[in-house]
Amino acid sequence: MKFYAVLIQSLLVLMYSAQSQAVDQVVHVAIDHAPPYSRLSDDSRSQGLILDILRYAQLTSEKKYKINTVPCPFSRCVRLLSKGKVDVMGGLIKTPERQKIMSFVEPPYMVLSSSFVFYGTEASGIEVNRYEDLRGKRIAVMRGGAFFPKFDKDNSLNKVAVPSERVAVDLVLKGRVDLVIAVEDTADVAMGVLAQPTHKLKKMAYRHTQEIYGYMAMSADFASSQLGTLISKQMNEMARNKTLDKLVAPYHLPKIPAHLIESPKASAASFSPH
Repeated sequence: MKFYAVLIQSLLVLMYSAQSQAVDQVVHVAIDHAPPYSRLSDDSRSQGLILDILRYAQLTSEKKYKINTVPCPFSRCVRLLSKGKVDVMGGLIKTPERQKIMSFVEPPYMVLSSSFVFYGTEASGIEVNRYEDLRGKRIAVMRGGAFFPKFDKDNSLNKVAVPSERVAVDLVLKGRVDLVIAVEDTADVAMGVLAQPTHKLKKMAYRHTQEIYGYMAMSADFASSQLGTLISKQMNEMARNKTLDKLVAPYHLPKIPAHLIESPKASAASFSPH
C-alpha cells in the first residue's frame, strides 16, 4: 500500500508540474509610453493596443500562458527585444537592419497615413520650409528609432539621440537642441500628456508624408518557439477574419488593407511610428 501511495503521489507531482509549466509560460512584452497607442501610468501600469491584441490572442489560444508587461523607454525596449530579454514589442518599423535581429509579424496592425514633422520653439525664430533647412540644426531623435529613408540615411545632419519623447521636448524647450522629429498624428496627442509647456512649441512647415505601418515584432528566439509561431498564426487569422479591425477601431485606426493581408511582402519597406 505504501508503495502505491508513493507512486500516486509522485504521479500527482508530475501532473501538477506539467500543468504548472503549461500555465506558467510567460510572454514578456516591452511597452514604451507612446500615447494614444500605449500608456504608462504613475504606478507603471501598462495599457495599449499591442496588449489588447495579445490578450485577445491569449484568451483564444489553445496554449495557456501569462502576459508580463515590461515598461521601458523606447530605446531600451528595442534593445531588450534585440537581445531576447523580452519576447514582444509593438508599433515597430520594419527595416533591413532590424530584420537581422528581430522577427516581424505579418500583417502590420497599425496603418497611418500621416506625416513626419519637426517641432521647434516660437522663441528660436527657426523656420523649416524645406528639407534643406534641416542642415545645421540640432535635431533630437528617438534613440534606436527609424523615420523616413532620406532622413535616416542622411549622415550630414546633426542628430541628437534621446531616450524618450519627454526628454526630446524638454531639450527643445531648454534650447539644447533646435528641433525634434515626430509622427504628426501621434505627436499631437503625446504633446497633450507630457505635462510640459508645449504651447511654446512651433510645428515647422516642412513635412514628409507617407503611409506608416506599425508591426508586432518578436525576439528571434521567441519567434521560432512553438508559442511564438502560434501567436504569429493567430495574428494573421485575426486580420483575415476582421477581428484585428475591431481591436484597432477604439484607437481610431483604419482597417487593415486587404492587400497587406493577402500579400504581406508588399509591406516590407513600409514605416511605422518608431
